Amino acid sequence: MQNTPWTATAATGIGSLPGTDPGEAARVVVGELPELPHLPELPARGVGADLIGRTAGLLVELAVEVVPSGYRVSARPGRDHRRAVDLLRFDLDAFEEAVERAGVRPEVVKVQAAGPWTLASQVELARGHRVLTDRGALREFAASLSEGLAGHAAEVAKRTGARVVVQLDEPALPAVLSGLLPTPSKLGMVPAVPEPEARDLLGSVIEAARTATGQPVLVHCCANRPPFSLIRGAGAEGIAFDLTALHGAPTSVWDEIGETWDSGATLLLGLVPGIAPETPLELRAAAQPALDLVDRLGFDRALLAARAVPTPSCGLAGASHAWVRRSLALVRDLGKAFVEPPEGW
Repeated sequence: MQNTPWTATAATGIGSLPGTDPGEAARVVVGELPELPHLPELPARGVGADLIGRTAGLLVELAVEVVPSGYRVSARPGRDHRRAVDLLRFDLDAFEEAVERAGVRPEVVKVQAAGPWTLASQVELARGHRVLTDRGALREFAASLSEGLAGHAAEVAKRTGARVVVQLDEPALPAVLSGLLPTPSKLGMVPAVPEPEARDLLGSVIEAARTATGQPVLVHCCANRPPFSLIRGAGAEGIAFDLTALHGAPTSVWDEIGETWDSGATLLLGLVPGIAPETPLELRAAAQPALDLVDRLGFDRALLAARAVPTPSCGLAGASHAWVRRSLALVRDLGKAFVEPPEGW
């Protein structure tokens, strides 16, 4: 049943880690998640290291700068844009070194970038409006992002010798669909984007990433109610979300998850909290939401081994360094437990 480039026991991280040392972050990820390590993101470094700035640094023939309200399109690459490009280069150097020191090269590596809707919702045009309000600019950004992701994936593959899986982060997608983004004046809201339009644009970037890498493309959405059907309809082979945040969700949400899983998608299940809990978290307790999910949906628990990958609930930027190691060790052990459940499960 395993038809993905990673092994059945694989686990991975979402993206961000705490601190400012790319070498340390890379060593931790490669050491704790040997079957599906991800290129770490270190937003604590500031401008150009956050999700939007880092992704903007990948854009081809487009540049951004920082203004008081956030990131804005600029006529040419300036200091802020060059900083984002340099930080990513440092990260790639550190990751390549960590892989070499590990002695065993991973077969698959995951990279992350903002998806087209999150990027276009958080970058302004010159006049202050969000990129997503201008259809021409929106298409231009999606095309530039697609080209930049292809080059980035090729660079990672060249440096590591691994197959590269792209994860598109779309935390703002539900707000885009619901019309919950304020206008520059803060007196109104940007009109909601129709689902077919949102699906088609996201799908164009997914298809470009898949064509460039030859691998499945993942979409991560850490909102409480990710649009599962839209993301799957856009062509994503895997959807990453915080399973622990869905407690109390209506039946329709669980049905949508079931339909998505039944369609053949892989679910990357956020099971381990992003910061250390007050009481120690044991393996069975961490696994319980996943076990409850398959039981509730009426699937055999073997589906967790076939089409589920355990992850932290979201990024780990706010965690202590000790919890980073513990949480990644937990998701790694969950991956193994999905395949060979301990006695009593």
